Amino acid sequence: MRFIKQFKEIAIKDVSSVGGKNASLGEMIKYLAPKGVNVPDGFALTTKAYWKFLKTNALDKALTEIFKDFNPKSIKSIQETGKRCRAVIAKGIFPKDLEKEILNAYAQLGKKYGENPDVAVRTSGVAEDMPNTSFAGQFETYLNIKGGEELLNAIRKCIASTFTDRAISYREENKIGQLKFALSIGVMKMVRSDLASSGVMFSCDTETGFADVVLINSSYGLGENVVKGKVDPDQYYVFETTLKHGYKPILEKRLGAKSIKLIYNNDSSRPTKDVPVSSEDRQKFVLSDEEILTLARWSILVEEHYKKAMDTEWAKDGRDGKLYLVQARPETVQSRRDVNVLEEYKLQKSKVQGSKFKVLLTGLSVGSKIGQGKVNRIMGAKDINKFKRSEVLVTDMTDPDWVPAMKLASAIITDSGGRTAHAAIVSRELGIPCIVGTGKATKILKTGQEVTVSCAEGEQGKIYQGLIPFKIKRTDISKVKKPAVKIMMNLGEPDQAFGFSFIPNDGVGLAREEFIIANSIKIHPLALINYKKLPAALKRKIDKLTLGYKNKAQFFIDKLAEGIGKIGAAFYPKEVIVRFSDFKTNEYRSLIGGELYEPKEENPMLGWRGASRYYDPKFAPAFILECEAIKKAREEFGLDNVVVMVPFCRTAKEGKKVIKIMEKNGLKPNLKPLKIYVMAEIPSNIILADEFLEIFDGMSIGSNDLAQLILGLDRDSGIVSHVANERNEAVKKMISEIIKKCKEKKKYIGICGQAPSDFPDFAQFLVDEGIESMSLNPDSILKTIEKLAKK
Repeated sequence: MRFIKQFKEIAIKDVSSVGGKNASLGEMIKYLAPKGVNVPDGFALTTKAYWKFLKTNALDKALTEIFKDFNPKSIKSIQETGKRCRAVIAKGIFPKDLEKEILNAYAQLGKKYGENPDVAVRTSGVAEDMPNTSFAGQFETYLNIKGGEELLNAIRKCIASTFTDRAISYREENKIGQLKFALSIGVMKMVRSDLASSGVMFSCDTETGFADVVLINSSYGLGENVVKGKVDPDQYYVFETTLKHGYKPILEKRLGAKSIKLIYNNDSSRPTKDVPVSSEDRQKFVLSDEEILTLARWSILVEEHYKKAMDTEWAKDGRDGKLYLVQARPETVQSRRDVNVLEEYKLQKSKVQGSKFKVLLTGLSVGSKIGQGKVNRIMGAKDINKFKRSEVLVTDMTDPDWVPAMKLASAIITDSGGRTAHAAIVSRELGIPCIVGTGKATKILKTGQEVTVSCAEGEQGKIYQGLIPFKIKRTDISKVKKPAVKIMMNLGEPDQAFGFSFIPNDGVGLAREEFIIANSIKIHPLALINYKKLPAALKRKIDKLTLGYKNKAQFFIDKLAEGIGKIGAAFYPKEVIVRFSDFKTNEYRSLIGGELYEPKEENPMLGWRGASRYYDPKFAPAFILECEAIKKAREEFGLDNVVVMVPFCRTAKEGKKVIKIMEKNGLKPNLKPLKIYVMAEIPSNIILADEFLEIFDGMSIGSNDLAQLILGLDRDSGIVSHVANERNEAVKKMISEIIKKCKEKKKYIGICGQAPSDFPDFAQFLVDEGIESMSLNPDSILKTIEKLAKK
């Protein structure tokens, strides 16, 4: 054939004649179909066919005339030019030799898929789907087309779509000649996703560029709604590394609303239409676990073949139930963090203000950034819907219910709390400047007032009047010598794990389950276990969060495992230390249903928390769910880099009780490479270190609680927060002792408390004492590495 190539005859080398889309389909049929990837077969009209059609109808000359008056800077001119071009092409007729080839090729396709098969007619620009000129979405596609005149009309319309307004504008932006550009057209087996589902898939995380995951979006019906963002699809993440070794690492399954689906319409003037999705189907995941894993395996094969991150479209045929890849192109929108750059924030002098800025109030600084914006004073979590992006959140104190608003804030200011209060911890995780313990911010600062929040001036954070200019100094530290200690990371928000993994690190020294429970689960585990006995009103509230789950306890296991899994995958194969839940009673009460199971304590900080919960008959069933989640992350996801840590373990006897429960539920100590660490945060952990180290594989110093219990204060109290200093000699002496003891017994010893992040001299003290690792907040790592390396 002169004008047509079968898909099996073309490959990437043929882009210049069949365009990126068709060339990629041919490439996959030739090289990936033998490996099990389903790709619908078809044929491509080459650019020779395009030029043949134009020249036979003298359209090349007509188009030249139309473009003589074209003004690319005028939207009206673009619209009028496009309309005239499409009109003259619509009148074109096919030369007999080209028409014959098209119909013969269609007949050949019918031998494989049955007589008169329905097909998709898709455009493929010569420069389409290349890294810098994708042309994605610029031309038209016609679906569910039968042969004969209907096929020829669809091809003619595709040729006319060369001159859609958007394609004309795109060519102008990319300096591509309007009349030198040619179009190829693909005719392929129609995958009837209108009867099933479809979506898109990326071989990396599109937000961060993290390369070792597959991201899949799916919805019911034709894929256009997903591609155009008209529907809220289901979302899945799969970890590539362990998938290759036979595991089933679905790191996330997020249910989308999927309120509508696009299907075919019998009206020829409007070939498709949106229809509502039933309530029952909206509450189901579109894809089964095995289908998710199949698509992910195909994504890996595509990525390995093309040797680059890829963006693919997939569809499921409702007739044969099979999945197909219907398009593959390079992924071009990823952004990667430059891990070699250290950022330093500094206020600038103003011509109006000079160097004298009015300080409205001060408090304890969290992080080292500067933020600014209009104040929004909110006193209760029920009002956080009034908060807008880039405002400065001012309140008395926060708890897990405030996280949605905190994520939008340019800065956070609280009246109460110290550097280890909830507001401080979450702000560090989110990389947002925060000042806590001001005592009177809610009385002094007014909604709508413009302020600058500086945490870049040492321990004392300052809130300035007005919007003060500041600069960010970026320093390349790629040549900085690595310090003589492992630098690990404190992390609690799974959604940030992929991005933070680019910061130089030796793993995660503290992954907090509390963040996952508070933000992703939001329900007290015992309420899920005892769901059938709950009041109807509470059941309805839980049902809204657990759509698709009949077994409510399984919801807790799955969501906790997914959160742990995302962190474990982001840092694989480096060690990720996951600390079992360390909520206090007041924090557990704030979860849905929590008031049914939690007592009221005068001082929750020193009450029913950590290990004492896990073996208590009143809470043990909930702890077993945590064990199941860890087991799933390790055994189903294949994340053997995940190890566990027991918090607030007052006695070795408690430790033995906890380990016994873990063993009974499949988490056995020393089962390679599972290790069980314990927090060293109570004086008894250090005084009786020999007993603890007999049953645990090592210790991680929690300097916040250790300072609290050595100095006899409540670290949640703003009144005495100035005393809570880990650099106190009594605290340092205890830390020195436990480091020495662990080294003698050749057991792991690290620190995951706040002090090394806040105080460089304290970090150096730990190095001098011979600590094995320091786990720091993400925003402190580069700065600490640089300072330690200079010593």
